[in-house]
Amino acid sequence: MVKLNKIYTRTGDDGTTGLVDGSRVAKSDPLMAAIGDVDEANSAVGLAAAALADGNEHGRMLVRIQNELFDLGADLATPPDIQFGFGPHEMALRIVPSQIARIEDEIDRMNDALEPLRSFILPGGTEAAARLHIARAVTRRAERSAVAATAGRDLNPLALNYLNRLSDHLFVMTRHINAAAGGDILWKPGATR
Repeated sequence: MVKLNKIYTRTGDDGTTGLVDGSRVAKSDPLMAAIGDVDEANSAVGLAAAALADGNEHGRMLVRIQNELFDLGADLATPPDIQFGFGPHEMALRIVPSQIARIEDEIDRMNDALEPLRSFILPGGTEAAARLHIARAVTRRAERSAVAATAGRDLNPLALNYLNRLSDHLFVMTRHINAAAGGDILWKPGATR
């Protein structure tokens, strides 16, 4: 599907980059900030996955998410089709409702095993959970960047929904991982005054 023989092309030396349809935009375009933030979120998810045991259920979820974040980046880089809009078709990878539904199902399944929150939590705990908190924060930034990019163009609304759900997913996963290691680190308002 993808074959990269040469890593540099020099086509971006003028400060532009290509979208999937061949059009070019400035690298400073808000759309490119959103795509870059999605890439950074994907890297942070990978870093968190590396802290989990091989074959771990959480790790398998994160690998699926990483693949979907690549799809999401392609979705953002593909302008709407005249005929299909943001619907999936053979020339466009799009985030689809079933991906969001799966994320929601995973959130519900993990959350059902947890005690309700009675305080905000500090981003930490196990190494894997701390890395997931970073991935969650970067995902929130990617969502903000994607929303900002909609000021100048139409984006697949399901891509925005996916980012919103993903940050929730990563938050619940941190709690699920920390629960097995003694629980969340609770915020103690004004504790150091």
